[in-house]
Amino acid sequence: MTNSQGAGTAIPRPSATIVVVRETDAAPEVLLVKRRAGDAFGNSYAFPGGVIDHNEADAIPYSAGVSDAEANVVLGVESNGLDYYCAGIRELFEETGILLALDKQAQWAECDVEVARLRTDVDRGVLPWSEFLKQRELTMAFDSLHYFAYWVTPLVRPKRWTTRFFLAESPPQQTACHDGVETIDSRWMSAGDAIEENRAGALEIPYPTMKTLKRLRDLETVAAMKDFAHSQQRAGIQKIRPDHVVLADQVSKPAANRNRKRR
Repeated sequence: MTNSQGAGTAIPRPSATIVVVRETDAAPEVLLVKRRAGDAFGNSYAFPGGVIDHNEADAIPYSAGVSDAEANVVLGVESNGLDYYCAGIRELFEETGILLALDKQAQWAECDVEVARLRTDVDRGVLPWSEFLKQRELTMAFDSLHYFAYWVTPLVRPKRWTTRFFLAESPPQQTACHDGVETIDSRWMSAGDAIEENRAGALEIPYPTMKTLKRLRDLETVAAMKDFAHSQQRAGIQKIRPDHVVLADQVSKPAANRNRKRR
């Protein structure tokens, strides 16, 4: 496929990523998942997320907290902004089991044995996401997502994504567990520890993930992380599209190309 950016340039697929955080006595921790070999960022640790499905809109009626108009303004898109919120929550559930949805009593959903079984059906495409929410009488908590970054894959890549990054606090009674298929490991770590393990060669981390960890490293509470996300929105989210440049006697490295436009 091609687009106006140049002949042979792949069209980026819309996607959503959620940086899940939790409070600890020492420092806030983020959830990293290891992607299987052969996938985008295969064998490396990144944040949960994935592409928008064609039928995300079917699940929008089972949501609350953010209207379609509000989502469009926040993300700087003309339409279908809620699809990013929906895809982020769905992908997070499929890959980690964390479910950012409320039950009939407006409490965080309980991830019991039946929900774990249905998670597999949703992940395999056997059970539509909208039908899962309907059966369990759940409402996606869109207001639990805090938009803070916008990354686009470099033009030279054969596969590309246009990805909205959200931050969300993990529900206190839920436990993360990788699916064992797309994600083959999961770890809760402070941003600082993840950066140090990467430097030591113990943890492979993609460029966008590493840049995000560095932005969160010095924030000492989950509340501070949420404030950071809100400050990014107020300032206007910058689109970041790394370019690959060749430096003398060095391998090709990405250099961020920032654009203040929010589309």
